[in-house]
Amino acid sequence: MQPIISISGVSKTYASGFTALKEVNLDIRRGEIFALLGPNGAGKTTLISIVCGIVNRSGGTVTVDGHDIGTDYRAARSLIGLVPQELTVEAFETVRATLNFSRGLFGKPPNPELVDQILKDLSLWDKRDAKVTTLSGGMKRRVMIGKALAHEPQILFLDEPTAGVDVELRQDMWAMVRRLRESGVTIILTTHYIEEAEEMADRVGVINHGEIILVEDKTELMRKLGRKVMKLELRQKLDAIPAALSKYALELTGDGGALTYTYDNQSERPGVASLLRDLEAAGIQFRDLDTENSSLEEIFVNLVRHS
Repeated sequence: MQPIISISGVSKTYASGFTALKEVNLDIRRGEIFALLGPNGAGKTTLISIVCGIVNRSGGTVTVDGHDIGTDYRAARSLIGLVPQELTVEAFETVRATLNFSRGLFGKPPNPELVDQILKDLSLWDKRDAKVTTLSGGMKRRVMIGKALAHEPQILFLDEPTAGVDVELRQDMWAMVRRLRESGVTIILTTHYIEEAEEMADRVGVINHGEIILVEDKTELMRKLGRKVMKLELRQKLDAIPAALSKYALELTGDGGALTYTYDNQSERPGVASLLRDLEAAGIQFRDLDTENSSLEEIFVNLVRHS
């Protein structure tokens, strides 16, 4: 299937000489939730801004559902909804008027039923006739999401959408994102809350220093790069780890009352079954064991640190 967004060789160098993006290549699949992760200054917002036509690229091409963002800008942009990091709303308009105006900017005919449904989905119905200037920061964030959805986009960019907002809004937003994806909308999000990307995303891309360093299905990424930690609670304390177990690089913890073994699926180190056999052979008994998988955040930190 043809990607809904195709980014090829895109670079961006500002007049100051700073290079924000270096030959970025990335395809976004139709109907997926794609999480773009990276530290501050990595190029996330610059890349999104180029696709949305806000920032001019220095080189490369971008197509949105087959429309080149340079030669066919209007058609490409009409397919996109953008929720930027900054709060940019018409302060003295009412909430409902703000959404209606945003829909009209894209040449869409009035659709009061659709706008009312968006207001209800975003828990803004009670505030529909309030001036935007009277709203809290969290409510203004909801209005921005409503603006992005008012013209029925097929692609929704969420750039740090839950930064600084309350837990209730965050939960409402992700419920709405799931509904949008089910209706066929493609979602691209950046977030500092990596646990949200871990829960929501189908694929993950990591950008650092203006370069895409990895794109992978989330489950495959965690299988390849995730580490597992197994902790064994011993029946009797050890003063030291026997030499026969040195190949496992075990760590003695809990004042000698526990052994910790860290391993991964790609490692050539011996596996758990082998360890358990060797523990039995060494006469070491345990009363309990517990395993933990590394999180997407730990994988992300390790990727960025070594890129």
